Amino acid sequence: MSTPITNLSDILRSMHPVLNPGVYVYALVPGGRDVTELNPIVTVREKEGLTVVLEESTAQNAGLEMIFRSAWITLNVHSDLQAVGLTAAFSTALGEANISCNVVAGVFHDHIFVPVEQAQAAMAVLQLMQSTPYCRSAPIRVD
Repeated sequence: MSTPITNLSDILRSMHPVLNPGVYVYALVPGGRDVTELNPIVTVREKEGLTVVLEESTAQNAGLEMIFRSAWITLNVHSDLQAVGLTAAFSTALGEANISCNVVAGVFHDHIFVPVEQAQAAMAVLQLMQSTPYCRSAPIRVD
């Protein structure tokens, strides 16, 4: 297993965002349904039900209620799960570019789901963050 990076500036400089091909959706799964065959990217169990993030075509074929269409961006850096400030840094930068983001952290990488129509703009923001020295008081803007 690689060593996770803890320093925020090092993480941002090394994050290498990658836009995964395809369209992904947040969908609701009816109670008690087995989701194994759906091959979800993410599952979240809440008291109201099970949310899955999966390929749009899979959700359509399964007849699931689709809530949010998104693009999936992976930050290809092994950031420490206890590192402070990564989510705040990129969510602030994306927010200032008027791009919403939904974040899931895995053991090795962070995954960002953004509106599918804003995927390229989100990639531009993240790539600019990677190449720009990080300063908490200076927001990154992409025009």
